[in-house]
Amino acid sequence: MNFHEFLAHLTHQRRVSPHTLAAYRTDLGQFAAYCAQEFGVVAAAAVSRDMLKAWLASLMQEQLAPASIRRKLSAIKAFYAYRHQRGHQAENPTLRIPTPKLGRRLPSTVAEGDLRRLFAAFPDPAVNQDFGLLRDHLILALLYQTGVRRAELIGLRWEDVDLYQRRISVVGKGNKQRLIPFGPGLAELLEAYGALRVAAFPDAGVAELLLTDRGKSLYPKLVYNLVTSYLGGVTTEEKKSPHVLRHSFATQLLEGGADLNAVKELLGHANLAATQLYTHNNIERLRDIYRQAHPEGGGKGVEKGPETPNAAERKAATKK
Repeated sequence: MNFHEFLAHLTHQRRVSPHTLAAYRTDLGQFAAYCAQEFGVVAAAAVSRDMLKAWLASLMQEQLAPASIRRKLSAIKAFYAYRHQRGHQAENPTLRIPTPKLGRRLPSTVAEGDLRRLFAAFPDPAVNQDFGLLRDHLILALLYQTGVRRAELIGLRWEDVDLYQRRISVVGKGNKQRLIPFGPGLAELLEAYGALRVAAFPDAGVAELLLTDRGKSLYPKLVYNLVTSYLGGVTTEEKKSPHVLRHSFATQLLEGGADLNAVKELLGHANLAATQLYTHNNIERLRDIYRQAHPEGGGKGVEKGPETPNAAERKAATKK
C-alpha cells in the first residue's frame, strides 16, 4: 500500500503536527503489514470490510486500549475517505465500521499544595546562576502557569514572548495561534533565564526559547523525563507527564471561578466539549467533600447536636 500521497496531504493541506503525522504513518504501516500477512493483500483498493473487522478483532485480542484502537481506526478511515474523495477508491470499506466507545476518564491533576512545594524548592531566579536548574524551573512554570502542550512548549521562540504585556503567542494544533497571559512571577523567571541563556550560550544559533544543557533545541523525551522526575518528588499520583500540568492548570482555573469559554480559549481547544471534561473533575471533588462532610453524605459527617423536632412535633407543641 502506498501512503505517500495521503501523508503529503496531511502535511501540506491539513498541516498536522509532526507527532500526529508519525502516528498516522505507524498506524497505516501496521495495518498494511497485517493485510499482507493475513490475506496476501498489498493494494489498498483490495481491502474489504471483512478484512477491516478481522483487523479490529486482532487488536482487541492483543488487549489494546480502546483509545489506541480508536486512534488506529481513525487513521485508516481518514486514509480511505481521502482515496474515495480523490476517485482512487470506488467504495469506502470503512463506512459503517463502528468506532470503539471510550469510557469517560477524568484528567489526572496534581494538587495545588504539591505544586506549591515543587516551586518553593527552586532557588530565587534573581540569584540562580545554574542554567540547567533555572531552565527546569521555567519549563515546569510554563507548563503549569500557561497550560501549553509539550510540543507547543518545545516550539516556543523568543519572539513569541512579550515581557512588557506579559503574554506568549502559541501555535497549537491545526496551526492555530492563541495568546496566553502570564503573571509577574513567570515574567521574572523568563527575564532571569534570558540573561543566563545569553551568558551560557552566546553563539547558540538556536531560535527556540528553551535549550538543553548543551545549547541545543529541546526534544519531547527530555521534557517528559524532566517533568516526571520533578513531579515524582512531590506527588504520589500515578500519572506525572507534562500533560498533567496542563490538566492542573485548567482544573484550578475552573475551581477558581474562571469562565469555561475563557479556559477553552487558553487551552486552544477546538470545541467546548473537550474543556467540559475538566468540570467533571471539579464536580467529583465537590462530591467527595459532600460525602465526607455532610451528615447525609454517607461519610463521618459533622458531629450532630441534639435532634431538632420535626414539623409535626413543632405543630403539636404549639397547640399545648
